[in-house]
Amino acid sequence: MAENNKARLQAQGLKDLIRKQPITIVEDAFEEQTGAPKKKKKVPPNSLFQECECIGNNSKAVEKNPQSENEAMFQAEKNSKTGNKKTVEDDTMDQDDANSNKEGEDTSGLSIESNKKGMSIDMYFKVHGINFEDEEDEEDEEDAANIEGGGGQASNEVPLLLLFMSFINLCMFELALAGTTRHYHFDITYKNVTRLCHTKSIVTVNAQFPGPRIVAREGDHILIKLQTGWADGPAYVTQCPIQTGQSYVYNYTITGQRGTLFWHAHISWLRSTLYGPLIILPKKGARYPFAKPHKEVPIIFGEWWNADPEAVISQALQSGGGPNVSDAYTMNGLPGPLYNCSAKDTFKLKVKARKIYLLRLINAALNDQLFFSIANHTLTVVEVDAVYVKPFSTNTILIAPGQTTNVLLKTKSHYPNATFLMMARPYATGLGTFDNSTVAGVLEYKTPPNTHRSNSTVSLKNLPLLKPVLPALSDTSFATKFTNKLRSLASAEFPANVPKKVDRHFFFTVGLGTNPCEKNQTCQGPNGTKFSASVNNVSFALPDTALLQSYFFRQSNGVYTADFPTSPLNPFNYTGAPPNNTIVNSGTKMVVIPYNTSVEVVMQDTSILGAENHPLHLHGFNFFVVGQGFGNFDPKIDPANFNLLDPVERNTVGVPSGGWVAIRFLADNPGVWFMHCHLEVHTSWGLRMAWVVLDGKLTNQKLLPPPFDLPKC
Repeated sequence: MAENNKARLQAQGLKDLIRKQPITIVEDAFEEQTGAPKKKKKVPPNSLFQECECIGNNSKAVEKNPQSENEAMFQAEKNSKTGNKKTVEDDTMDQDDANSNKEGEDTSGLSIESNKKGMSIDMYFKVHGINFEDEEDEEDEEDAANIEGGGGQASNEVPLLLLFMSFINLCMFELALAGTTRHYHFDITYKNVTRLCHTKSIVTVNAQFPGPRIVAREGDHILIKLQTGWADGPAYVTQCPIQTGQSYVYNYTITGQRGTLFWHAHISWLRSTLYGPLIILPKKGARYPFAKPHKEVPIIFGEWWNADPEAVISQALQSGGGPNVSDAYTMNGLPGPLYNCSAKDTFKLKVKARKIYLLRLINAALNDQLFFSIANHTLTVVEVDAVYVKPFSTNTILIAPGQTTNVLLKTKSHYPNATFLMMARPYATGLGTFDNSTVAGVLEYKTPPNTHRSNSTVSLKNLPLLKPVLPALSDTSFATKFTNKLRSLASAEFPANVPKKVDRHFFFTVGLGTNPCEKNQTCQGPNGTKFSASVNNVSFALPDTALLQSYFFRQSNGVYTADFPTSPLNPFNYTGAPPNNTIVNSGTKMVVIPYNTSVEVVMQDTSILGAENHPLHLHGFNFFVVGQGFGNFDPKIDPANFNLLDPVERNTVGVPSGGWVAIRFLADNPGVWFMHCHLEVHTSWGLRMAWVVLDGKLTNQKLLPPPFDLPKC
């Protein structure tokens, strides 16, 4: 309860940030990659988010002075507000994009500073309405995969003063791109949005829901004014939340990643509306290890709540019962036609025949894994969690919260005289309640060139609408077969550097449990208790200050202890009859390991309060999924079947319901790193823990001092 109150009263803690990826804000980057000609188009404010999460294993310490760099950046910010600004063209942004504010965009306050050797852009976006309407290129609408939507747009009448109530008012980013430096300001503010005929005020970035798309290219430089682990994202783990009216500047350099990720809020349940795609294109001149797509389309799944999600989890934590579920799932912010009062709020993807489209799928839902399928179309999986995989075909994909999946969609060889539903619904394995509904979008083929425009609208309405067949809600058999197909490319260009030798072995049980009900209170959990969750029977309690600061300044007393159990203290038949005592311990315990330790973690589901699939996410590293199975893990038999040649590499993995999964990673990123279930309710109940990776011997293996503007609790 105290944790939830902190989340509501303080500015948003860090957003699950950009995973070590370089960033260039290039709105036409998709066309640039695929080789399609650049065209004039209206560009919505494309931006980075202020607080995010660095996921992966490439965010290394760099030898820079954070204080002097941040001070220089603040000076640049100050200078950028003094006038003498002019609009220029540079080699990373199309001139039409740079001048898009002349074409009707509300870019009040947009200003650009430059010189011949570099560019400094200072952008302050005012409140923008949400617009999912047709984004086709106006000069050639035949050449776009677009988004359409009718009603449900955000109101433009919410005053910007609201952002001072409980959220940071802006944050500045610096992007260093081949001699180009850009500064960005982004507002975190309330915005009125309508879905399902219900209007509510939600927290947004730049008044957009979902949040703005970030587009980067591998090899780009980002200076987001932070230093490595100091802005990984989770509140009270790597830093304190940014206080009301304050800002924090991030600064770090990232390399060696390409693919689809996403950013999101990382405190309480704020990520229900604070999320957006993060796309890293290959280096210029580099090719995809699969067929060249005609277009690339991000599709991000989320949830819509008529109620306030913060109030939902606050009430659940107080009562001890399970939280209420969402009212709808969304596809790019739109629930679709299968919900009441939602027909106009439908995502439409317009495609041409005989083309290949790269769909960048992201699950940003709070509490549900999802099956996704497109009627009468086959999908080819080519990437998960920004790592290429051996391509394989499937009619349906499974994607957990926190995961991303890139698929190729090969359209029909001819105009099909039909439209096709794209549908997603939950994969549910636990005993608790869940949102048993289906989100749908529409795949629509563009009419052939010889079709008269006057007849096309009428003919589209008369076309049959085909539905896909999705697996059953608890189809663990399909889920297992799908995940077993995921394999790394393990090629010379994209090797699978699996640790063969393991320095430290860990065995973690993950699952639910209970806490006793307080005196004079009636609780709604099992047998009058409160729901809880744990790793190795430790329900992780967040402190009142950031763990990373406490570690760095050697002030751990009273904040955390370094005695997290490496295996269950009281072993039992994990997937058999559950023990009578379901009470969990609570504490702020961490695992401490030396730099460059090769780690193996076996995560075992338990049957306590019901077996369930748990998507576990590790910050700071990618890991290799070397094995998985059902029942209790057998350390004498199961390791012999581990895949050490081409296991899938990712950052979020589902622990099978009633089973186990084994991962390996190299701890070469110093700092404090969060690991948690990406079902938000389980994280709120305590299914989380943290790793401390000590400094190495070399200068570039050490955690840098904190930036001077590091937020205070």
